[in-house]
Amino acid sequence: MSQLHLDHRKGLLITGLGGLILTADIPLLRLGEGETWSTLLLRSATTFISAFLIWLIWSLATGKWRPIVPGAVGYVVAGLYGLTSITFMIAVYNTKTANLVFILALNTVFSALLSWIFLKERPKPATFAAMFFMLVGVSIIVREGLSSGHLFGDLVALLSTFILSSAITVSRASGKDMGFAAIIGTALPMAVAAFMVAQNGYSVAVPGWIIFNGAVVTTLAFLCLATGPKFISGPEVAMFYLLETVLTPIWVWMIFAERPSDPTLVGGLIIITALVCHSLWQMYHSRRIARLGALRHPV
Repeated sequence: MSQLHLDHRKGLLITGLGGLILTADIPLLRLGEGETWSTLLLRSATTFISAFLIWLIWSLATGKWRPIVPGAVGYVVAGLYGLTSITFMIAVYNTKTANLVFILALNTVFSALLSWIFLKERPKPATFAAMFFMLVGVSIIVREGLSSGHLFGDLVALLSTFILSSAITVSRASGKDMGFAAIIGTALPMAVAAFMVAQNGYSVAVPGWIIFNGAVVTTLAFLCLATGPKFISGPEVAMFYLLETVLTPIWVWMIFAERPSDPTLVGGLIIITALVCHSLWQMYHSRRIARLGALRHPV
């Protein structure tokens, strides 16, 4: 097996693990029972400290002082991930969990479009078809948000998704490992949250959940998901964020008995169906190309 295939498998494994870990993020934020900016401050601070400790231990163990931020582009990526954290947290407290995670599924659409525009990686017709149905699903959810008073939160979730896709695209274009840069980007939301808390006061009822989230869940998820673009394409990385789309509403439903509204369920079902069909098509297409390659170049 070629090094290219090995790297691709490594990227899928690392990114898949990060996507799975990330599904615990929103339930832990909700369990903390805190105010938006106080929660963001505690989460960002613990993530920042954990990332620095991991980098320090890693460097001492290997004897190589790996750069935390790989060049100027690393600061761009860190800033984008920082903005994503801020908008994501605002969305968490201003719309329903199901609305948020289904809208986050548009990450794949934005990533595909940005890769097409800036990296010249033109999406296939099947990808365009999946994008169309996903946009229909998100439109249903946003329309429901308009009628239920969650429009602001839904729009912030859309903004968060676009910024995240931009971060993935820039990481992919650089070809560098942005794992630590993404986590160091939490310095931006930490500074903004500290300013807001200084103005309005601090309020987190159960800080243990937020500390665990920042120190373990967010740190590991960001590290894995931000490393993915070094090995696999932006749209592929974005697909693993969709584990949150599928699993998080289930965890929230089980823990908080927060049932998604019927329009949200319809929109979410359309999104998930489009994604599953597109993923199955990608698997079939990749295997078909591999078989054709083996026939043309027999050993």
